[in-house]
Amino acid sequence: MRILITNDDGINAPGLEVLTEIAMTIAGPEGEVWTVAPAFEQSGVAHCISYTHPMMIAELAERRFAAEGSPADCVLAAIYDVLEGAKPDLVLSGVNRGNNAAENVLYSGTIGGAMEAALQGVPSIAMSQFFGPENARLADPFECARTHGAAVVRALLDKGLWSQDDYRVFYNVNFPPLPAAPTLGMKVAPQGFRRDTAFSVEPHLSPSGRRFLWIKGGPQQTPTLPGTDAAVNLDGWISVTPMRADLTAHDLLSDLELRLA
Repeated sequence: MRILITNDDGINAPGLEVLTEIAMTIAGPEGEVWTVAPAFEQSGVAHCISYTHPMMIAELAERRFAAEGSPADCVLAAIYDVLEGAKPDLVLSGVNRGNNAAENVLYSGTIGGAMEAALQGVPSIAMSQFFGPENARLADPFECARTHGAAVVRALLDKGLWSQDDYRVFYNVNFPPLPAAPTLGMKVAPQGFRRDTAFSVEPHLSPSGRRFLWIKGGPQQTPTLPGTDAAVNLDGWISVTPMRADLTAHDLLSDLELRLA
C-alpha cells in the first residue's frame, strides 16, 4: 500500500511523527509512506489552495517533502508532482495538535487536506488529538492517538463505507483528551456544535502603538449535544465522523423549491 501523509501543523510537528508511525504500521514492510507537508504551520486555513501564487517544494529526505502551501496544496503537489500522477491508495492527514470536532471542522487545515484527497478520488482520513487536563501535560500528549490510531485506520479500511460518487466520503477521527488506557473505544458520531461559544478577535497594541487583532478560539471543553463528536470525545470515546465536501442543505431543497415556485 502506498500512503500519503500530510498535516496543517507543519513538517516538524510532533503529530506528524505520530502519523508516520501509524502510516508505516498500516503500509507494512512492502508498502510506501510518502510525506508532503507544509513547510510552516498552516492551522486554520481550512480547504484553502494557493491559487494566486506559486509555492516552493523541497525534498528533505527520501519520500519526505516540505511545500510552502496549505494542506490541500500539499495533496495536490504530492499527486501531480511528487508522485507524478500516480495516486496513493490512502491519504492520512494529522495527527492534529488539538481537536477538530464541532465547528472546528470548518476552519481546519487537517480536514482540508483530507477533503482535497477525497475530491481527487483518494480514500482519506483526518486525525486529531483532543487536548485537556488529563493528557496535555503527559510526556506524550499524543499517547491516545499513537496507541489507537493504527487500529482505527484498519477498522475504517476494512469496514468503513467508501463511496464512489462525485463527493466521496472521507472520515474525521478525533481521539479523546485522555491517556491511551482509559479510552473506551470508537463511536460513530455526527458533527456537533458548541453553543454559547465561538471564534472571536482580541485586540493588542504593538510596542510601536499599532493596533493588531488576534483570532481567539472559544473554550474547547464545552460539550456538544449528546452523541455528537465533541461530546463523545469528552466522555472518553474516539469519535468517527463520515463527511463529504458537498455543502448543500439537501433537507431544504424540496421545501425551498415550493416556496420559490
